[in-house]
Amino acid sequence: MTASALPDGLADIRDEFLELDEPERLQLLLEFSRELPALPERLADHPELQERVLECQSPVCIILEVDDEGAVTMHATAPAEAPTTRGFASILAQGLTGLTVDDVLAVPDDFPQTLGLTRAVSPLRLAGMSGMLRRAKRQVAARRAT
Repeated sequence: MTASALPDGLADIRDEFLELDEPERLQLLLEFSRELPALPERLADHPELQERVLECQSPVCIILEVDDEGAVTMHATAPAEAPTTRGFASILAQGLTGLTVDDVLAVPDDFPQTLGLTRAVSPLRLAGMSGMLRRAKRQVAARRAT
């Protein structure tokens, strides 16, 4: 699957970034950081269900759920003091939620690099988003297997 074959939601997010100049892309990333919802109570009270994304410098955790129809929901936690990382978590949560398991697994691993942020944020931060995506795909694959 190529970047142009992204699911609609992720393609829309990518296109929204690419329509902007680099400084404006950072502002959009900050907007995404403010849109990351809190964990639902049923998950917030169970830290053992949260997977820490070790590739991120900031403490980021993700939880992916797959319902009986195969629809995915991604939840994430990231501190407000880490807006770049929080923005990346929000992008993935918004872009992956509602997809099927197969659609999530087909998201290209290089999706984070297609947002046009490679010169605006550090490679370490992009590696963190790539780590979130890899872990999300692994969790979804594991839930499909059970």
